[in-house]
Order: sequence, then C-alpha cells, then structure tokens
Amino acid sequence: MTNDIRTALGAVDGGEPLAQLREIARLRAELARVEEAQVRRARLTGHSWVAVADALGVSKQAAHKKYGRR
Repeated sequence: MTNDIRTALGAVDGGEPLAQLREIARLRAELARVEEAQVRRARLTGHSWVAVADALGVSKQAAHKKYGRR
C-alpha cells in the first residue's frame, strides 16, 4: 500500500485530476479498512483503548466512538 500512496502523491502534478481523485478515494477506503482491522487486532490482543487512541493520535473517546461498537 505504501507504494500506492507514493504513486498517488507523485502524480499530483500530472495526470487527469478526476482520475487522481478516484485513486485517492480508493486509497482512503483501503486505508480505513486496514486501520479498522488493526484496531480490532490490537483490542483482541489486549491493548487498551488508551493505547489504541495514542497510536492513532486521537482521544480515547474518539477511538472508542469510531471503533468500539463494531
């Protein structure tokens, strides 16, 4: 995925803007899926909401609100 992001960022100055926006939206959706899976793994392996929130750079409440009821 990192190479996909680098490719998308590198193409900002070139390429067709709408195609680039579609690619960014695809990457954003993929990143959201990966993030959710990692939060789930962290919680299943015993990490607290405080630790998860810290890793995400958000408050405990924000992390729990986004991922706590899934």
